[in-house]
Amino acid sequence: MSWNKRHLLDIESLTADEINTVLDTATAFKAVGERAIKKVPALRGKTVINLFVEPSTRTRISFELAAQRLSADIINFSAEASSLKKGETLKDTARNLEALNADIIIIRHSATGAPHFLSRFLKSSVVNAGDGAHEHPTQALLDTFTIREKKGKIEGLNVTILGDILYSRVARSNIWALLKLGANVTLCGPSTLVPKVFEKMGCKVTWNLEEGVKDADVVNLLRIQHERQRKAMFPSIGEYTSLFGINKTRFKRLKPDVMIMHPGPINRGVEIDSQVADCDQSVILQQVTNGLAVRMAVLFLVNGGKGPQEVAAPVAT
Repeated sequence: MSWNKRHLLDIESLTADEINTVLDTATAFKAVGERAIKKVPALRGKTVINLFVEPSTRTRISFELAAQRLSADIINFSAEASSLKKGETLKDTARNLEALNADIIIIRHSATGAPHFLSRFLKSSVVNAGDGAHEHPTQALLDTFTIREKKGKIEGLNVTILGDILYSRVARSNIWALLKLGANVTLCGPSTLVPKVFEKMGCKVTWNLEEGVKDADVVNLLRIQHERQRKAMFPSIGEYTSLFGINKTRFKRLKPDVMIMHPGPINRGVEIDSQVADCDQSVILQQVTNGLAVRMAVLFLVNGGKGPQEVAAPVAT
């Protein structure tokens, strides 16, 4: 089991073995996070830049803390206070950052393919923190990590992704990861947001909530991506909640050991009731915790780490 990629641009191009390498490495780093001294020198002397051209809170903070835990120097780049506002191109901005000897550039951008574009000419490693409605690879990795941690496996599980699939980069990355690891994936939501074309990826598509969740071992709820929708894709939030919201009554009909997931931010009372979001089967906060370990693993691997067998060495120094 090993890793030989310089970038993390998407899940689609990864093999199941490469995904498992990230998950196993994250397991080792999560153990580090439970120690009294949580920092390791794996990226000491390296510079990591958070190039977030699209707003973010959880992902940016998670990457920042992950880099700090690995002893890297971290620079947070704000597009609002940069030369991008003056007309500088993304390519020129990235090249200027690389000229400062940046080793890893983490990019979130509203344009699909922005990380792939940068990876073609930068010597720095590029990590995709979300590009448009395309992919969000580290979210899928932390989601699969959480499922494997709680369920002991992913292969053969029935996973339902519920909500706005069409505009969700989280959904696309999760679909690729889950299918590569052997899960059965069902997509559910309004027909305007869950087109049949997703069946070509190997998923089951249904527009009926009861059918979509009746056999689910895991239900991953997605919020409505208002910022990416070109127009209203359903009559109202109230109608969406009445047809697809997971409330206490609907939750009782699910499997007793069902896992409830959500990438955040949660719209309480819309896609999920507070009682369900905070119940014992909810792993929403565990996803946040696991996100730190997964992003530590990703930064470690793109910097040249080969896998979990190497984590013990820097921890001991």
